[in-house]
Amino acid sequence: MNHTPTTAVDFDAALIAKMSQQGPRYTSYPTADRFRAGYGHAEYAAVVATLGPAPQRLPLSLYLHIPFCESLCYYCACNKIITRERDKAAIYLTYLKREISMQAALLGRDQQVEQLHLGGGTPTYLSDAQMDELMAHLRACFGFAGDRDGEYSIEIDPRTVDADRIFSLRRQGFNRISLGVQDFDPGVQEAVNRIQPEALTLNAIAAARAAGFRSISIDLIYGLPRQTLQTMDQTLHKVVAASPDRISIYNYAHMPQLFKSQRLIIDAELPSDHDKLAMLGLCIERLTAAGYVYIGMDHFAKPGDELALAQQSGQLHRNFQGYSTHADTDMVSCGVSAISAVGRSYCQNEKSLERYYAGLDAGHLPVARGIALTRDDVIRRDVIGRLMCDFSLSVRSVEHAHGIEFAVYFEKELARLREFEADGLLTMSDAALTVTARGRLLVRNLCMVFDQYFGTPNDVPLQRMRYSKTI
Repeated sequence: MNHTPTTAVDFDAALIAKMSQQGPRYTSYPTADRFRAGYGHAEYAAVVATLGPAPQRLPLSLYLHIPFCESLCYYCACNKIITRERDKAAIYLTYLKREISMQAALLGRDQQVEQLHLGGGTPTYLSDAQMDELMAHLRACFGFAGDRDGEYSIEIDPRTVDADRIFSLRRQGFNRISLGVQDFDPGVQEAVNRIQPEALTLNAIAAARAAGFRSISIDLIYGLPRQTLQTMDQTLHKVVAASPDRISIYNYAHMPQLFKSQRLIIDAELPSDHDKLAMLGLCIERLTAAGYVYIGMDHFAKPGDELALAQQSGQLHRNFQGYSTHADTDMVSCGVSAISAVGRSYCQNEKSLERYYAGLDAGHLPVARGIALTRDDVIRRDVIGRLMCDFSLSVRSVEHAHGIEFAVYFEKELARLREFEADGLLTMSDAALTVTARGRLLVRNLCMVFDQYFGTPNDVPLQRMRYSKTI
């Protein structure tokens, strides 16, 4: 069955402005603010024990978090450590390898890794020799699918690498590369403290192509200080000319009350909500005109890219890194603050280096909190995931997979969806829910209808709500 949704997007600025609200991005369900303290190494190990013999388990998707950066980008809301003390990275690598070994011992070494992603921070903060050391350790602990079948990606800051380093990354086994760009305009770069000459980015893309990377991705942000429709148009022109395989365009969520670095941004230089919406509309118009497929949320891809092909075949998946091509995997994440999704559970590591190191020194995985999914969670996760990835949902497939009568189980939710149907955001029948071109940009609003936790009191005091606006 072809699952390809229409790539058309009906950009209704008035409707979007009316309906945009704070809400989850659904990289997981339940969302991370529902994880509970007291879920630690023992609880995680118990989940792994239920997975059965290692050869019968799902393949693995590995995520490694490298938190270090040389300089501070004012907009950044990631868990990062700004330092030029390279010894800190050497110490971190020692502990990270220890955690990887613990995971391998717990999971068994017979499982195959089909996906690897290094994020941050700045993964290329590690030296070339340190990256060699890390990759060798991973291969000693796990088996990896071949280069043709596996997806092995790394985020890079073009300011921290040269062509030789990019060739070295390819030699080390990475076949996908993601470049942080955010904006090509020098004034915008100055306003967010990320001076990155255009030539650095273009040289990195050229080197990645020459090195044989299978997919090249660029990250952009709209809504940054000093951005205008004109500067965004110029940036998009340069991005299209560079012709990356994937483009992610994120909405800048200005939350200085939560992220100290954002207090360095001058509020008066931020574009208005009206202008931000116009920028989003411009991005969609320019990229789709250039032949990119709108995958969903913030993501665009060339029609032949693996991301677009996965959506066509119904294999697209969402995880903590966004859209993914490998749906049937357990996601094991290592490093400070990293979140794993194994079996019917999620768990997150300690967020501070001190507590992360202390856990490993004590001889256990540094898990700080997590959640075991109920049957209802699993059903709703399936529904939300299909809507987010396919923009459609087969009622029969959900009923068959979970042994429910959809109209009875989701009676209240379907009644609420009728209001969205009246606004033209989706069509509903006994057989399917289908998001319309008008509703694609508001799919998070539709998914929130199926979220039993959203809008209810949060009894987890350690985690504050950090939702961005849906648009």
